[in-house]
Amino acid sequence: MESIKKACEERMNKTLSALKEEFAALRTGRASPALLDRLRIDYYGQKSPISQVATISVPEARLIVIQPWDKALIVEIEKAIQKSELGLNPSNDGKVIRISIPPLTEQRRKELVKSAKASAESSRVGIRNIRRDSLEDLKKAGFSEDENKKAEEELQKTTDSFIVLINKVLEEKEKEILEV
Repeated sequence: MESIKKACEERMNKTLSALKEEFAALRTGRASPALLDRLRIDYYGQKSPISQVATISVPEARLIVIQPWDKALIVEIEKAIQKSELGLNPSNDGKVIRISIPPLTEQRRKELVKSAKASAESSRVGIRNIRRDSLEDLKKAGFSEDENKKAEEELQKTTDSFIVLINKVLEEKEKEILEV
């Protein structure tokens, strides 16, 4: 019974972590190195994250500076940023790439909040599906009715706590997106 609960909690934690990663990549009005986490560039035949081939810093609230370790990568990094759906325009001086983060329009903020809510909802659905799978595993395990009932209640409490965490993460992201 404990192993089922533990496996359930681990899967729920992964779902929550995935949501946090997704939110980190959502562009708000603030500069953040996490915006570039999903971008990959071709580095000696390997698709590598920008953070593994360059130093990424945020010297100001609306500026990201990327300093590649290999100057030949500047063009590759610039192309990857332009092709991404982030809507950013990088500029380089031959040594570093600067990305100025423009302020978000009201309409874009609303779109981002809508997207964040959709992601949070799919995470909540994922959490409920994990609970359902765990309940099925409990039934297959052949515990007594009393043990099953107790385990079901514990799984429900775990599910509820993860739903609350997802709502909290969403609320924080909404505040971040809507602040001007």
